[in-house]
Amino acid sequence: MEIKLKSGRKLGIKNITLDERDNLLDSVDYEYNDDGTFRGVKMMHSTMTKWMRICLQGDTTDKILMEFTLEEKTEVFTKLQQLFFVGEDNASK
Repeated sequence: MEIKLKSGRKLGIKNITLDERDNLLDSVDYEYNDDGTFRGVKMMHSTMTKWMRICLQGDTTDKILMEFTLEEKTEVFTKLQQLFFVGEDNASK
């Protein structure tokens, strides 16, 4: 699988196990305002780095990951979440 960022960068995505997927999803800590509206994600940078190291094919060393802009890292994180949340809204029968 591959994703393409707005910047034109193409990234290969690994096939990960269910346990790896669950570990990644458990590492996201969402914050909400008192009225229930979404505020953001706690520990955003370390969470995005973790997702990129586990999910991206190829070299994910510090040197390579530091070449990504914040916008690109956020886009990668968002696209990966969309991939992993497929089926989460459908209860099994």
